[in-house]
Amino acid sequence: MEHVNTIHQSEETSTLYQAAIRAGLILGLISTAITFLVYFIDFTLLASGWLGFGSFAIMLAVVIYFGIEYRKEIGGFMSFGKAFQFSFFALVVSALIASIGSILLFNVVDPNLPVTLGDVQLENTLAIMDRFGAADALSADQIDEMRNGFYDNYKIVGVVKSFGFLIIGSAFFALILGVIIKKRDKSLDM
Repeated sequence: MEHVNTIHQSEETSTLYQAAIRAGLILGLISTAITFLVYFIDFTLLASGWLGFGSFAIMLAVVIYFGIEYRKEIGGFMSFGKAFQFSFFALVVSALIASIGSILLFNVVDPNLPVTLGDVQLENTLAIMDRFGAADALSADQIDEMRNGFYDNYKIVGVVKSFGFLIIGSAFFALILGVIIKKRDKSLDM
């Protein structure tokens, strides 16, 4: 009997990972498609914070949708642990695909894009600092250092570093998504 339970748990876990990978692939392809579409429409929007927030909201909604669909597939109930695992793996797979897409865009499709986006990002940052009266406090060396930092964010090493931060962020947001996706079988309560 114990052997049968172990096999059932193993099948359920592999199905969970398969569903999470499928959701992550779809989400990663959507994210990459949005990035390339925005690039072709107006590449300066890639340096916009609003695009990041909008993409983030879409990402969370898609993970919730696929998580609830998977929960329905397995009988309508899912523990927090399983919901967290599903969300985390979907987000990590998505981040991996989006990172690969970014590396291709910034280093193969348009190698000059990191410099252009770095300049746009610097202009945006200086405009914000100017609104707060802090832009005049920066020296030319500090501005050059900021500019180089923005350039580095779009290079391969910068995208890989971002992927590392995305993994950490994925763990945090998977906790929140796990709470949203989970559903306890109340008939088991006594």
